[in-house]
Amino acid sequence: MIRALMIALAFMAFTATASAASKAVAASDDFSTDGRMALGAYRALAEDHLAGILAAERALAATSDARSADWARIKPALSSLAKGITTEAAVWYALPDGRYYTADGDLSKESLKDRTYFPDLLAGKAVEGVLVISKSTGHRSIIVAAPVTKDGKIVGAVGVSVRARLLASMIVQKARMPDNFIFYALDGEGRTAIHKDPDRMFEHPADIGDPSLRAAVNTILKTPRGVVAYEFRGKRRKALFETSEISGWHFILARSEP
Repeated sequence: MIRALMIALAFMAFTATASAASKAVAASDDFSTDGRMALGAYRALAEDHLAGILAAERALAATSDARSADWARIKPALSSLAKGITTEAAVWYALPDGRYYTADGDLSKESLKDRTYFPDLLAGKAVEGVLVISKSTGHRSIIVAAPVTKDGKIVGAVGVSVRARLLASMIVQKARMPDNFIFYALDGEGRTAIHKDPDRMFEHPADIGDPSLRAAVNTILKTPRGVVAYEFRGKRRKALFETSEISGWHFILARSEP
């Protein structure tokens, strides 16, 4: 209980910092300098949420229930994990042959064998930040998953398909983002992972809008950190960006210019 209270208080302090950063940038003309604080706060909200899920998965993967690969033993813990995730994620347990169970639907008729991230799980690697259309829910989702090992062999994987729309909404609400701010993140292929405007998620911004946007995206994907300017639907924007070493995502904070 004490640990949970400390985590809650730390999160409240963090979101208050994010909100203060947003207000400071909104009132400042020096977006290039002050905007870095807000961008870092928004980025941390996204990464901490995904990292918290991965930590919970790893803890579950280390239990004897998960290592048993027995769904009857695994389901209660998986259901408990699902209830604790605010982004309404689909929580699942996969077997090495690609079959998988979901916390709310038991054995699925689908298979994960064709997913691009599945070989990494079979190789004992955790997965974080892969974009998919969920086979369980049909939602645009972000995959976070951890392998389950027993006696040096992969016996399964614990996974979560986070709803991208709800993750973006959580960031905007927790940070109290100003209306003239546009926050989004691109994956390594230049596809929009999360966006303040949910209709933009999973698009390739380089394929839409003004040629200046295409040039800006190319710069963002090739440069670890910097500032770009572009136009979108006739409006000028100035954007700060930085690349995450954790997820490989490129986080962007743009502000509409007069």
